[in-house]
Amino acid sequence: MRAAGFKAEVHELPDLGSLRTSRGISDDLASCHTALIGGYVLEGHVPAADVRRLLAERPEAVGLAVPSMPLGSPGMETADGAREPYETLLVLKGGGTRVFARHGQAAS
Repeated sequence: MRAAGFKAEVHELPDLGSLRTSRGISDDLASCHTALIGGYVLEGHVPAADVRRLLAERPEAVGLAVPSMPLGSPGMETADGAREPYETLLVLKGGGTRVFARHGQAAS
């Protein structure tokens, strides 16, 4: 995120579960990183472009999540360039989700 121009302050916590729960992120959306920005929660390897869009559009939502750790997502790049398709989910208030962005899909 720093390389994309965001200022980041890192806090290592022994357990992110209570932070996620208190901010409206369910266990099925959990990943390895949780961030707070502009009143939103970011969970997982969310691309910087998606964060910029979120902050520009300001939807009524909890935040964005990229569950698991998909190959090719930011921070999960591989030396051989392997990628797997993944979705950035908009986490809605009340716990639902909808697709916010798709990444790594072949053009159709």
